Amino acid sequence: MEQLPVFKILIVEDGEDDFLLLNDYIKDLNSWKIESKWVFRYEDAVQEICTGQYKICFVDYRLGAKDGIEFIKDIVKKSCSTPVILLTGKGNYEIDREATKAGAFDYLVKSDLNEEKLERCIRYTLERAATIDKLKESERRYRSIFEKSNEIVFITDMDTCIMDVNFAISEILEVDADECRGRFLDSFFVSAARKEDFLNMLSTRGEVENFEAEMSAKDGVVKTCLISSSVETGTEGNKHIQGVIHDITSIKKAELAVIQTEKLEASGRLIRTLAHEVRNPLNNINLAIENLQAGDVTEEDSGLYMDIIQRNATRIGNLITELLQSARPADMNFAQVAIKDVLDLVLESVKDRILLKKIQFTMQVLTNSSIRADIEKLAMALLNIVVNAVEAVNEETGLIEVMAHEWENKLALRIRDNGIGISKDNIKKLFEPYFTSKRNGMGLGLATTLNIIRSHEASIEVISEPGSGTEFIIMFNIHE
Repeated sequence: MEQLPVFKILIVEDGEDDFLLLNDYIKDLNSWKIESKWVFRYEDAVQEICTGQYKICFVDYRLGAKDGIEFIKDIVKKSCSTPVILLTGKGNYEIDREATKAGAFDYLVKSDLNEEKLERCIRYTLERAATIDKLKESERRYRSIFEKSNEIVFITDMDTCIMDVNFAISEILEVDADECRGRFLDSFFVSAARKEDFLNMLSTRGEVENFEAEMSAKDGVVKTCLISSSVETGTEGNKHIQGVIHDITSIKKAELAVIQTEKLEASGRLIRTLAHEVRNPLNNINLAIENLQAGDVTEEDSGLYMDIIQRNATRIGNLITELLQSARPADMNFAQVAIKDVLDLVLESVKDRILLKKIQFTMQVLTNSSIRADIEKLAMALLNIVVNAVEAVNEETGLIEVMAHEWENKLALRIRDNGIGISKDNIKKLFEPYFTSKRNGMGLGLATTLNIIRSHEASIEVISEPGSGTEFIIMFNIHE
């Protein structure tokens, strides 16, 4: 046999007959096992209900000098949340409305009371109380998250006037949370232009995600922050802005330090490589000059030494020219170009290497869109990538796949191979001048490629794992 739920009910009634009548109805209910207690004095009833041991309280509207509505107001002042059902001798709309406003869960007329109505009233009250308890628990939980979050959590009106904010603002922007209420959130923006961008994006999109902006803290200290916020609508139809501000100042400083370190390391590698490449022809020039200065040089030997000087001086000049070309913006002759035409030029230049190595080469062009490009220079840039792919794959088992397609309003060009792959450390250096893993390479090919790609206002990404091949992804703006 299923065990019935057991709970206690407090009945506050100044008439014993009314209590006994109500109690008889309660005893006949089959859905619960209820223990009822009768209290007839107002002050005793207030004290009793505040013990917290009762699921429901029935209170008569007439309680001598005071009434049931005053009873509800008094226990609410004492933070007692026990559901109260008001009992009256006859129906009265004004009493019903006032009782509901005071916090009564339900309203019953004694003359209309029967077992069915009482059971329905108790069931409704228990369900409503359970729902309210869940809402309160949820509110407590989220309020705890709100208060304890290390990020600034805020709510503002549509003019960005702060309505509520957690204490993290005191740590991040060094402003007291209570003093912030009533202040405009956009007043913390350092840049007026960024403030306008934020407000415009929020107005047009209804939400902003990871918007980076500098915000002013105490004493003019500037904090770099990421802001995510959205426009929300309350239960009464009123709109407000809510969001989170994440302080990334330390992260940005660390990134800057890493970038500066990488620049120094790249400069060091460039200087060492350039010194090595220049030293050899310089040594040859010095040796030729020393032999010329010896005095007993035949005309034939003199011509030989002059050839050595000229050849090595030309070599140094070419090195400097290649370095400058890889670094400076390339002169472009832009036109509307189909990506297939560019790829056809690349394939024409590399097809002999592909045939000699007996590797598989596939090309898919899944778009008819055009790009704005210098076809010859872009072909040269892509050729450097494809040649590297050819050299990275094994004979006969090598595979190179080229695919062009549209993705997120861009033209994506993917060049993938199944070669030896590139380590993470080398990927970082891949586009640096004079960086190469080839025995006889100069390391200027991909530096030139990057320069040309950037001149086309395109981006390039490299995905690779040693032993798993490499993929270059180049994203172009589509030219309508």
